[in-house]
Amino acid sequence: MKQLFFIIAIVASTTFSASAHNFSPLNQPLAGGLFHGMTRQLTYDRMIAPFGLEVSFNKTTHIIFPSAIRYVDLGSSDIIAGKADGALNVLRVKAAVQDFERETNMSIITEDGSFYSFNVRYANMPRMLNIEMKNFIHRGAGVYRPNNTMEVFLAELGNESPRVVNLIMRSIHESNRRRINHIGSQRFGVQFTLRGIYVYGDHLYFHIQTRNRSNVAFDMDFMRIKIVDRQVARRTAIQETVIYPVRAYRHDIRVPGRTTSRTVFALPKFTIPNDKQLIVELFEQNGGRHQSFIVENSDLIRARTIDNLRVR
Repeated sequence: MKQLFFIIAIVASTTFSASAHNFSPLNQPLAGGLFHGMTRQLTYDRMIAPFGLEVSFNKTTHIIFPSAIRYVDLGSSDIIAGKADGALNVLRVKAAVQDFERETNMSIITEDGSFYSFNVRYANMPRMLNIEMKNFIHRGAGVYRPNNTMEVFLAELGNESPRVVNLIMRSIHESNRRRINHIGSQRFGVQFTLRGIYVYGDHLYFHIQTRNRSNVAFDMDFMRIKIVDRQVARRTAIQETVIYPVRAYRHDIRVPGRTTSRTVFALPKFTIPNDKQLIVELFEQNGGRHQSFIVENSDLIRARTIDNLRVR
């Protein structure tokens, strides 16, 4: 009887071991063939769906994006691509090898933080040669947004979404409210004023207006924003810190006669020490109608917060 019990125990133990071995993760069906099924399989809702693009060896395809191109990656040497001369948001694509058989891909990141993906194949006669991607960016939270509008965060904006920064600037520009009445300058028929200062996250937004009351067009050379010492003694080196805008919305470099131009600049957040002041300077190209105004720290700390966005 004891021998029979011992044999049954051995058989049961062997069966249990075999059963445990059969259900080991190492023997599960491979999930995508990766790591013997020990990793999670990517689902299609995680995929950035690519666009289909045809290219030719004898014709050039142009793709127009709604924002400046920051990054381009080509899947193989079968295709070549580059920015169009003089344009920041136009990409030209062409086949480097005639009649290449293997499908390849191409990825683009634009300045507004959008990521675009394309599957590229060869065609003697491409169906589309000039493609506009503007409608790819949908407006409004209630509009369906495909999963290939995934945002990319850019170094100069830190943790701020490029899309949010653009929407804030556009909202300020479209609302066109004058929050500040005492900061500006006027010389030779040109008026240069600060209409408002706003803050959101780690950025300040300056709403600046240039009005040309003369009949001569005002061509901008450059604008400089700097923090300087309030009072500089004689024979003392001037200490200044230049603030570079990270974004500009509707920045016109020419203001025709009897017209007005408004620009919203996004600046990294900063404050002004008590013994210093902020100077905003505008220089005319090949002219002398330079403009400048001073911003105090008391003006900065009263910057309006962005609570909601109103964009048409």
